[in-house]
Amino acid sequence: MSPNDKPLVWLHGEVKTPPFSEEARIEAGFLLRLLQRGQKLSLPWSRPMPGIGRRCHELRIKDRNAEWRLIYRLDSDAIVIAEVFAKKTRTTQKNIIDVCRRRLKEYDAL
Repeated sequence: MSPNDKPLVWLHGEVKTPPFSEEARIEAGFLLRLLQRGQKLSLPWSRPMPGIGRRCHELRIKDRNAEWRLIYRLDSDAIVIAEVFAKKTRTTQKNIIDVCRRRLKEYDAL
């Protein structure tokens, strides 16, 4: 990691094999490294999640048997990861959005 890279702050979840396949774990790591280096990602890898908050996004990882999502926020000093989950429906469940909002609010209060 370069001294210029933003650190990852994990509020919840992890990316490991299993449940991620090795290929999906490597893809997630590659995309997170791009974010750490300041690169902006867009579809199909990432999409904004304004319903969670400003600068919040959903990293999208296709796996053999699952669609993984990492909810993250781009802060000036870090990439803050609020949740990692397997997406099973077309829309993000309200309870996941609510828990991400709560975790980010608690993080900001620190």
